[in-house]
Amino acid sequence: MGLNDPQWGKKDSGGPPDLEELMRKINAKVAAMMGGKGGQGDQNRPSGGAPGQGFGVSIGLVAAIAGLIWLGSGFYIVDESQRGVVQRFGKFVEATQPGPRWHLPFPVEKVEVVSLSQVRTVEVGYRENVKNKMLKESLMLTDDENIVDIQFAVQYFLKDPADYLFNNRMPDENVRQAAETAIREVVGKSKMDFVLYEGREQVAASATKLMQDILDRYKSGIVVSKLTMQNAQPPEQVQAAFDDAVKAGQDRERQKNEGQAYANDVVPRARGTASRLLQEAEGYKQSVIANAEGDASRFKQILVEYEKAPGVTRERMFLDMQQQVLSNVSKVLVDQKNGSSLLYLPLDKLIETTRVAGGAAAAGEAAAPAPTTQASDNNAAQRARDSLLSRDREAR
Repeated sequence: MGLNDPQWGKKDSGGPPDLEELMRKINAKVAAMMGGKGGQGDQNRPSGGAPGQGFGVSIGLVAAIAGLIWLGSGFYIVDESQRGVVQRFGKFVEATQPGPRWHLPFPVEKVEVVSLSQVRTVEVGYRENVKNKMLKESLMLTDDENIVDIQFAVQYFLKDPADYLFNNRMPDENVRQAAETAIREVVGKSKMDFVLYEGREQVAASATKLMQDILDRYKSGIVVSKLTMQNAQPPEQVQAAFDDAVKAGQDRERQKNEGQAYANDVVPRARGTASRLLQEAEGYKQSVIANAEGDASRFKQILVEYEKAPGVTRERMFLDMQQQVLSNVSKVLVDQKNGSSLLYLPLDKLIETTRVAGGAAAAGEAAAPAPTTQASDNNAAQRARDSLLSRDREAR
């Protein structure tokens, strides 16, 4: 049975459906959807028309659907933190803003969506772990001709996606090379101790600024966010010697601090002692001057009185001198010329004088042993007994 047999595809024959009839129905529905003109013409067309006309309509429909699908493939959506870079035959056309967008489909145009908020990271001197070192990148020479081993990471994000994609062939590798160049320049101008200890933050800040300048000259469209020093130490081959040098430096600083503490303790005390001696000397000077001036004034006053009454003044001066001299002597003087038969012995005065003398001797010689004080008391008592015996003999 041929395909053109009108009985082919009927229900009673049990064969497959008529393809021409099926295509006609599809064409009729499409024509009805597009205005209804093609449907009536197809119905009036005799069934024995040319079969190629149905296939032509089918090819047109497929082409239309394919065209719609092709045009629909040009729609895309750009998020808030992204930008769309449109390329026409590989050439940059525009950078689209967030929202739903459309471009001529492939192969005329293509779009690449780039994230601006994504923080990207490159590592210099290591990969993924500080133990996985890249010695070619990490070993650097300092200003004092020492070698240090430095690993650091650079975080950055994009500010211009067009510059990032088209001005540099390998932008991430350019960031790594710019970071290595910047850190080598900064380390090469610094001392080893400054890089390893107190100046790490300054080294990172200076390298960040220099690295940003390099990337801006390249028009890379990149903004460096942060440079983090992961590790900075001497090479492993000289680590032991470096540790010994560090310990020696710490011992030197400790000894300097101890010496400074001792000086801070001794020097103020010495200055205080010197100031006290100067003040005591100044006080002694003023005391001697005042005593001398007082003696001179008293002598002048005595001279005036002496000129008025020489005898009385001389007698008075004699008695004052006797009182001054004999006040420190444990002797009792008795006047027998007056013929007094009653002998008065001031025992209370003698005992008080003996006690005062003993106390003065003890205060003046506090370090002397006890037998010396006892001997002084015995001598004083002996002198008192001798005085009494002499008075008894004189009374007889």
